[in-house]
Amino acid sequence: GSFSPDEVIRKRLLIDGDGAGDDRRINLLVKSFIKWCNSGSQEEGYLQYQRMLSTLSQCEFSMGKTLLVYDMNLREMENYEKIYKDIGKHEKIIAAAHEKISECKKQILQAKRIRKNRQEYDALAKVIQHHPDRHETLKQLEALGKELQNLSHIKENVEDKLELRRKQFHVLLSTIHELQQTLENDEKLSEAEESQETQMEAEAKQ
Repeated sequence: GSFSPDEVIRKRLLIDGDGAGDDRRINLLVKSFIKWCNSGSQEEGYLQYQRMLSTLSQCEFSMGKTLLVYDMNLREMENYEKIYKDIGKHEKIIAAAHEKISECKKQILQAKRIRKNRQEYDALAKVIQHHPDRHETLKQLEALGKELQNLSHIKENVEDKLELRRKQFHVLLSTIHELQQTLENDEKLSEAEESQETQMEAEAKQ
């Protein structure tokens, strides 16, 4: 049958809004129940009965929608907590990487100083070799040779340690990259799930 303008406006108010709409639905349900109780004819009683069923369906739909939004918010909060924890792990890994880099820089500077000292000792040794007749010079040359040998061992140890640190740093950077990739994949998956849930909600409204 046809609807009066007041009924059309009432239905639009019932559909529009969440909190206010629920209040209007309940008020309309109470009014329909009273009219149903006081209905004179069977046709009028059946009409009020149908109105009550329609209002109840709207209330159930509104409640289902609210529960769905609540569940989505819970899942979103859990996802944000997971992302926050992952960010904390990344920050710790990055801090450790910075410490490794600082340590490697110090070792590189030490290796450069050792190399410079070795060059200076080599130059000094060449000068000393021009005066082999002096006993004191030979002693100094022997002492310098031992010190040069010791410095050579130190340099080799530093270079080996530096190479090890470079390899460890490379592995650390690879791990950071993998963790970042995993986080991006999780974010994409979360966006896909959210898009699917939004589509399901839109279909439920239809």
